[in-house]
Amino acid sequence: MSDVPTETKVAKEFDPQAFALNLARAMESSGQALAAYLKPRQSGELEDKTPGELAEVIKTFSTVAEYWLSDNQRAAELQMKIGKAYLDLWGSAMRRFAGEETPPVIAPSAGDKRFKDPEWKSNQFFDFMLQLYLLSTQWAQELVHNAEGLDPRTRKKAEFYVQQIANALAPSNFVLTNPEVLRETLASSGDNLVRGMKMLAEDIEAGRGMLRIRQSDPSNLVVGANLATTPGKVIFQNELMQLIQYEPATENVLRTPLLIVPPWINKFYILDLKPEKSFIKWCVDQGITVFVISWVNPDKSLGAKTFEDYMKEGPLAAMDAIEKATGELKVHTMGYCVGGTLLASTLAWLAGKRRVRVASATFLAAQVDFTHAGDLLVFVDEGQISALERDMQAAGVLEGSKMAMAFNMLRSNDLIWSYVVSNYLKGQSPSAFDLLHWNSDATRMPAANHSYYLRNCYLENRLSTGSMVLDNTLLDLSKVKVPIYNLATREDHIAPADSVLYGSQFFGGPVKYVLAGSGHIAGVVNPPSSGKYQYWTNDNISDITLVDWLKGAQEHRGSWWPHWREWLASIDAEEVPARAVGTDALPPIEDAPGSYVQVRA
Repeated sequence: MSDVPTETKVAKEFDPQAFALNLARAMESSGQALAAYLKPRQSGELEDKTPGELAEVIKTFSTVAEYWLSDNQRAAELQMKIGKAYLDLWGSAMRRFAGEETPPVIAPSAGDKRFKDPEWKSNQFFDFMLQLYLLSTQWAQELVHNAEGLDPRTRKKAEFYVQQIANALAPSNFVLTNPEVLRETLASSGDNLVRGMKMLAEDIEAGRGMLRIRQSDPSNLVVGANLATTPGKVIFQNELMQLIQYEPATENVLRTPLLIVPPWINKFYILDLKPEKSFIKWCVDQGITVFVISWVNPDKSLGAKTFEDYMKEGPLAAMDAIEKATGELKVHTMGYCVGGTLLASTLAWLAGKRRVRVASATFLAAQVDFTHAGDLLVFVDEGQISALERDMQAAGVLEGSKMAMAFNMLRSNDLIWSYVVSNYLKGQSPSAFDLLHWNSDATRMPAANHSYYLRNCYLENRLSTGSMVLDNTLLDLSKVKVPIYNLATREDHIAPADSVLYGSQFFGGPVKYVLAGSGHIAGVVNPPSSGKYQYWTNDNISDITLVDWLKGAQEHRGSWWPHWREWLASIDAEEVPARAVGTDALPPIEDAPGSYVQVRA
């Protein structure tokens, strides 16, 4: 087998002199990256500490290793298995080097975008590196899978950590073992590395000593100019939120207005991206009076704000303001992700107080039960939460970048390593993409609120079990009788579809569970005009698994938005003349999207 990628072709003749110069320039930029990394540490602005996650990884892998090493025969069989796999690969490589046609010992999955380049198969060097990586990854995954006696939480952690390490060590992430990068390096005489190191330095500086990977070109993506442009006004605000009312686009509107409660861990304009993707604009065009909460991006001064404060100064304050603005006591409500969890808690609190303020509730990729909460459970146990609370106590908030990184790790090949390769190795600036621009526009979270949420929901699962307390009120979801539209997305890593389905059973009123195609964002933000994806419906949600639910479900092509609009009209179709924005009691404060959403972390 040749140890040189002889099949790698370049578009023009390699220039050694230019390569040497570019290599020096790349080294200079890498020095600037190092300086950007060290500067906040030397000034005391940033303190390096051993990540708590590292201790968790070591502890988890130690448990797995203990199982395999506690039995000599078992350990020997383990070594023999990986040794045989490597020998089979070496033998296959030698036969191929001798000119024999040999099938691969192991091949990547059809959907693995990292290894799409033809040279991963045609070039013996890259083919060998690829198969070596895949065999090692398979062996490590089986190491966890076949370890008997692991409790489910430890096994889940071990599987997650193995996948993260495997993703990081992929040969596609390094210059000399990625045929695309190597071709680009030779073709441009290393100019790609110059551009890449320059971007790396800029991204570390932008992250104030931490790497903030750019996923989108921010040019032509400005909130209020290109994004979040649906006309409206801020009609109410307090310390935690601004309430936006949108201008009507129809002569008549539904009598009952809609209040949208977005997650406070992201900014609301995911529902108001460019006009052709804007769910908010679509709702306005459908004759709905829309109100949206725009959460503040909190600093240390708001660190003591609790989950109860978010309920009172968020949905409850918004309902009071909407009553002043429209005269309507009741509203349709919609909660997205953790905003849906807050909304469900608010509904249970209202039910406990016997207050009738809500006509219906729609949940978008939101959980009320966390038994099947997916990979995010990896980050949640007593030790990790206690360590996080100690960090948050000093800062008053959890930096948005930390939560963003946790979410990105759920799809690290797509949201981390693909950009590392594209940005820093190929030197290609990302294109302007509204959704990924929003994804990088993270927000901070008050320490008190985040601690309560993690403990009461993820760790102790109190909301669905009826043991969660807000404002001295025991929350009971079975008392929530309003009609509910419960949307899940099929490929959701944050609010898994089976978790959302399981949570449907805890409400006391009629629940329509709908499953949309794609994931946590694209499955929700799927305008009818795009003609993409599909959704499934099945009225049977009692004591059923997602697999069985799908067997009896009906598939519908396209967006779920029109289906939801029909459902909303089935609850209350009465219309009134379109309302002006604001009233004498609530005069407009400023134009939408308001000032709170403009504050970047």
